[in-house]
Amino acid sequence: MKDTIRVGLLGLGTVGTGVIEILHTNKESIKHKTGCEVKVTRALVHDIHKTRDLPGEAVQLTTNYEDITKDPEIDVVVEVMGGVEHTLNVLLEAIENKKHIVSANKDLVAEHGEILFDAAVRNETDLYYEASVAGGIPIIRSIVDGLSSDNIRKMMGIVNGTTNYILTKMSQDGSDFDDVLKEAQELGFAEADPTADVDGLDAARKMTILSILGFSMPTRLSDVKLKGIRGMSTSDIAYADKLGYTIKLIGIAEHDEKGITLSVEPSLLPKAHPLSSVNDEYNAVYVYGDAVGETMFYGPGAGKGPTATAIVSDLIAVVKNIRLGTNGNNYVHPQHDRLLKPKAKTYSKKYIRLHVLDQPGILLEITRIFADKDISFDQIIQQPSDSREERELMMITHSVNEEAFEKAMEALEQAASVRSVDSVFRVEGGND
Repeated sequence: MKDTIRVGLLGLGTVGTGVIEILHTNKESIKHKTGCEVKVTRALVHDIHKTRDLPGEAVQLTTNYEDITKDPEIDVVVEVMGGVEHTLNVLLEAIENKKHIVSANKDLVAEHGEILFDAAVRNETDLYYEASVAGGIPIIRSIVDGLSSDNIRKMMGIVNGTTNYILTKMSQDGSDFDDVLKEAQELGFAEADPTADVDGLDAARKMTILSILGFSMPTRLSDVKLKGIRGMSTSDIAYADKLGYTIKLIGIAEHDEKGITLSVEPSLLPKAHPLSSVNDEYNAVYVYGDAVGETMFYGPGAGKGPTATAIVSDLIAVVKNIRLGTNGNNYVHPQHDRLLKPKAKTYSKKYIRLHVLDQPGILLEITRIFADKDISFDQIIQQPSDSREERELMMITHSVNEEAFEKAMEALEQAASVRSVDSVFRVEGGND
């Protein structure tokens, strides 16, 4: 039985350095928990001559990934370099060489997870990816292990720290979207190219992973109804507040006998909802199961320490499996066939903000358009707009199916009295 597990690190940036630091700082504790020493022996880097201050024993650096994937002394490959297609090929080569994999790559797992898992099962190797969703929150392990005996019905959460930081600052300070985005980039909470974050793709990838695990169904990224927060108006945030709501970018996965629904979209949450108080760059995932009821997992969604902690926790799980001789058994193929719920059977409340002509009977005309589709309203607020000829309406519907709502919106946009439909968001919770 091995007394030392050797790790190859693909990537030595902020998170990769954090992994080495945790392994060094908690060396004795990890050895006690696993029964052996765990150390990084090689690391893939772009610039081999860059000065690095790494604790512990010297790590051999390389610019050739094959020095790691084909090294017979390396037991586990930890991937923190990002990327999709090239990284997929690198990890497949590592798996074919019987390396166990720990990854923080949500893009890769969401888009090519099935390929990787098939290869891991075939080669009797482990593939762990806790750090790919919600950083330091152990949500994947909680779903796969802690809640495995339950029937999960719904998962919803704030799974992107960048957008949550932006919406928090817009809500608290009344700042415009563009100004807060620039501030988030300067503070390192947002990338130079924030597209994946603000357009919701990052969150959609994470919800795809959670839905596969939580519902044991092979869902796809393309199954996620997607709408980001780009161009979010401070007016909507202020109106939501008046109506008793906060606005968050929420990922939702729901499952019943009719199928599943997946979405990532700006949503109005009642102020009393647990997710409403999750601010700044923090993440939280709310899970509802038949037996356990409601649970919520909260913590930092990204960053050096939280992400490295999740990676090393996965690494410890792999090492324990090596010691027990149980590698290659952590993946269970989805139990159910993919079944998406049709729009006609998918229900939620909706928030609509629009500008209409300031004329008698306009409100009656608007409500009649929705009544023709059997849609009624929970709240309606009207007030003057910047133009004397127009009024601004804010409306929250009762629960409505998506098919009927889409048809009503098509009719609304064609109405001569409607000058503009400015915002349409989902409303989560509240009384119908």
